[in-house]
Amino acid sequence: MPKKKNSRAASGAGSIRQRPDGRWEARYTTSRDPGTGKQKQKSVYGNTQAEVRKKLTNATKDIDDGVYSDPTKLTVGAWLDIWLKEYTPDIKENTRISYETQVRQHIKPKLGAIKLTDLAKHTVQDFCNGLQRKEKPLSPKTVKNIHGVLSIAMSQAVELEYIRTNPCTKAKLPKVVKKPVQPLDESSLSTFFVAIKGKPLETLFKVVLFTGLRQSEAMGLTWSCVDFERGSLFVDKQLTKEKKKGGIYKLVPTKNDKHRLVTPAPSIMRLIDEHRALQTEWKVKAGDAWENDLDLVFTNEIGRHFAHNTLSRSFKRIAKAIGIPDNVFHDLRHTYAVISLQNGDDPKTLQEALGHHSAGFTLDVYGHVSTAMRNNSTDRMENYINTIDSL
Repeated sequence: MPKKKNSRAASGAGSIRQRPDGRWEARYTTSRDPGTGKQKQKSVYGNTQAEVRKKLTNATKDIDDGVYSDPTKLTVGAWLDIWLKEYTPDIKENTRISYETQVRQHIKPKLGAIKLTDLAKHTVQDFCNGLQRKEKPLSPKTVKNIHGVLSIAMSQAVELEYIRTNPCTKAKLPKVVKKPVQPLDESSLSTFFVAIKGKPLETLFKVVLFTGLRQSEAMGLTWSCVDFERGSLFVDKQLTKEKKKGGIYKLVPTKNDKHRLVTPAPSIMRLIDEHRALQTEWKVKAGDAWENDLDLVFTNEIGRHFAHNTLSRSFKRIAKAIGIPDNVFHDLRHTYAVISLQNGDDPKTLQEALGHHSAGFTLDVYGHVSTAMRNNSTDRMENYINTIDSL
């Protein structure tokens, strides 16, 4: 007797159809009731067949992998674990580690036990408010970042139709007050140049000051990206430390993954060339102890890369000694930006030099107008008015 064909759909199987209203629907089997043997099915919907097929693939992947959980039974904590594992593999490593830290330290302890489908807007609001009621209240920026991680995870749950809406929308977050930038003025710059003259980090400080490189970008600048013939620096990576216990320093793409070509003043390129000759002397002297496998431009005398706190502390010591104790290393980059604007660079040119994602962001950061810039603007307008009156 021929074996009867089993026509029952296996878990993970799905079908697609177009509904009478024109929308597309995909139904898939999540499991079977162990008592009745009946299929447990779910549906996903979309405006096109391709959209629904993509949703079906995503929905059934977990079933095929054996890690599927019914959305109605998923807790927030369980969903966050799935989201971190399955939906964040393509983001930068340090960003993913930061997400994992926010989830582990802040979100799961307070919201993890709540059913995903029961997470309400007012619960999210109370959670955000509570972050500021702690014995050691978190800063507005940190609260905003934590809320952002939760919101991204909930958006993914909405896309998979595990929940109807994102409960994180419309939350009232604390206002993040931006600290005003503190560029070095002409007097401070003159004193700063005297203080760093002949010091090991003199060239690095001046390169950052007159190119606007970020600290990690200067640390990760390699000789292969220095073009002496064209007088340019190709900025395509940065040196950063992994945000995990025992993390090491490694070269990674620049912030926003934006590559850029920087053309410093000729005097700065000459400084870098002189530094190359000095580093060659260090290499010969160090012999087998030389360690610059990454071919970095800025190293110590045996070829080791610098650490962020080494540069920051060195700058702070100098800043304190010359009477500007509130300034930090990053203010060198701010100084470059302000000097560029004062000397006539337009915001678009400055945006490209700094590697910002938009000219609007550059204007937002440096939209304040210095006294010198205001006076120059006033003088230009007065000269224009006098020219018109004399016609």
